[in-house]
Amino acid sequence: MRLLIVTLCLAGFSLFPAHAAERVDYGPRPLFLIDQMQPSALKDKLLSCRGQQPKRSTFSIGHRGAPLMFPEHTVESNKAAARMGAGILECDVTFTLDKELVCRHSQNDLHTTTNILSSPLASRCAKPFEAATGDNPAAAECRASDITLAEFRTLTGKMDAANKSATTVADYMDGTLNWRTDLYAASSGTLMTHADSITLFKSLGAKFTPELKSPAVEMPFKGFTQAHYAQKLIDEYKAAGIPPEDVWPQSFNLDDILYWISQEPAFGRQAVYLDGRYGDDNFDPNNASTFEPSMTDLATIGVRYIAPPMWVLVTTQGDQIIPSAYAKAAKAAGLKIITWTLERSGPLQNGGGWYYQSITPLTNNDGVMFELLHVLAQQVGVVGVFSDWPATVTYYANCMGLE
Repeated sequence: MRLLIVTLCLAGFSLFPAHAAERVDYGPRPLFLIDQMQPSALKDKLLSCRGQQPKRSTFSIGHRGAPLMFPEHTVESNKAAARMGAGILECDVTFTLDKELVCRHSQNDLHTTTNILSSPLASRCAKPFEAATGDNPAAAECRASDITLAEFRTLTGKMDAANKSATTVADYMDGTLNWRTDLYAASSGTLMTHADSITLFKSLGAKFTPELKSPAVEMPFKGFTQAHYAQKLIDEYKAAGIPPEDVWPQSFNLDDILYWISQEPAFGRQAVYLDGRYGDDNFDPNNASTFEPSMTDLATIGVRYIAPPMWVLVTTQGDQIIPSAYAKAAKAAGLKIITWTLERSGPLQNGGGWYYQSITPLTNNDGVMFELLHVLAQQVGVVGVFSDWPATVTYYANCMGLE
């Protein structure tokens, strides 16, 4: 019997259903963070949940999988996210030279997220590797659109990083931040097409949030228009028989959102407008007059979901984190709010950096993650949180009874 089981496993047969294999497990990190919190009713509540049975939650969204420790947008990263209870997983969608959709955070990130520079495809890069010299940092630019899908499949994912002081390709690729790790990237990093991600996420029991990324090439690209691009993303869910209610397509481009609303209304109902207006010079999350278009205008044209970064949704009042004017306006307009990205900033002892910029004075330890998460969930009313380590959000969601 033992020989039969080993033979079946080696042949690729699973002895357990896919969903049963992906049992949710928090691991040690949520309680590690809770231990760092100052005494409070919230800390007591979170500690009271430490013996609960973990379960998957759609409030917990895997941001490119679990890239705090695994190479982003890889099979391994998304399996890790699912095992931490992420109920929704993300594929950032871009395209290859032959116009096939693949999972990459941007069309021109292969030089930092894969081994392309050390592969035979290095010469195909839009900008081959240049060593650091004097005041000029090391540089490269390798696009998914530089290579075909078949060539893309020969690459291996790595932790997203680059050593800008490098004089060799090997040193350039060895730039992982010291609060991340190359441990899980050393022996695996399986890249995915968008269609692959649909199959994988379905097998893991998760739902889907693909992001249509801005092209790094001029559109139309070989006859491939932005509308073709947006439509192809939806068509791959249709081909896989995925119900529209299980898909939250995203884009920073409002025109993409409006395309889905008008041309694919079943999917457009859950289209997520990734709000990049925080980059505008006059934008102030605490002054509603700087929101153009207004939240009401967005709701009027059919937008139902909006997704800004976490710092846009909160501000401080004394020693308290409170909702910003942006959060209040979005809620008043009836918009559902998703936010990003928890567990992406590294240690928070020194203010937390970009994602915590609106609450920097209150950000002095890693336990602040749960304090911020609590305000986002209970006062702002977000319906989902992207995280680079989904166990943290899953633990909170389970403890507070969020589905």
